[in-house]
Amino acid sequence: MDGGSGNEDLFDGIVMADERFRGEGYREGFERGTHRGLQDGRRHGASHGAQLSTEISFYYGFSITWKCILQHKTDMKSRKRMKALQSLLDMIQNSPHDDPHSSTLQEDMDKLRAKFRQVCSMLNIPTDFKDYVRNSESTSF
Repeated sequence: MDGGSGNEDLFDGIVMADERFRGEGYREGFERGTHRGLQDGRRHGASHGAQLSTEISFYYGFSITWKCILQHKTDMKSRKRMKALQSLLDMIQNSPHDDPHSSTLQEDMDKLRAKFRQVCSMLNIPTDFKDYVRNSESTSF
């Protein structure tokens, strides 16, 4: 019966090797997938953060520029526009845009975009931020 137990040991060795290789493959795949996921997540986060920062910076520059344009006008319409511009600036300065973990970041950005649209409406100018960015990207010096 020695011959039978040798075959069983060989069979057990093959089965165990198969399971060992499968486990090692799983662990290696899991580690690579985790690493790749972190890289993709960082890349996506950096890209999204840069877009958000560009948008907020645009709103800030837009507000400062229009405040300079309207600063010497004293009519009622200009004063209302100045008040709305100051409100937009206050929202920018008080928003948690420098804290990516803020639970109110999306809500604050929605409010900021709404305020920007309101100001644009008061100034009778287009409200699509993408139009401004697209035009500035095509400008060459």
